[in-house]
Amino acid sequence: MRLDLVLKQSRLIKRRTIAKELCDAGRISINGKISKPASEVNDGDILTLKLGTKILVVKITYQQQGKKLIPAFEELKENNA
Repeated sequence: MRLDLVLKQSRLIKRRTIAKELCDAGRISINGKISKPASEVNDGDILTLKLGTKILVVKITYQQQGKKLIPAFEELKENNA
């Protein structure tokens, strides 16, 4: 699933356009690599989000609901830099 969709559907970011802007600014990485909005996010990937002075590290997991895969996250670490 696309990174911008994962961020929106998991409710880490409120709007897809904001998720896209953060990706374009290089503030989101997947497994340590700066990522674009269309980057593929797989089950078990680690996302690092730099939101202002806050650094949020989460692990993405997918849950099956009917025929849909719904992304969810588990917070691993939060730093205030």
